Amino acid sequence: MKNRLRVLRAERSWTQADLASQVGVSRQTIHAIEAGKYDPSLPLAFSLAAAFGCAIEELFQPDPGSRPT
Repeated sequence: MKNRLRVLRAERSWTQADLASQVGVSRQTIHAIEAGKYDPSLPLAFSLAAAFGCAIEELFQPDPGSRPT
């Protein structure tokens, strides 16, 4: 799944640790999401969207060619 976390975080001058603290996860979790190695749970996705003040769809998009499981 593609995401815009890194871009939106940089626009706000937030570190990974800053964002992690806001949504209640570890910095390593934010790193893994940004790197595309971890897809967040739905509650975490809602928390991330709330932190950025946007809809989940503005943060996450499916990879082209991937199929939902």
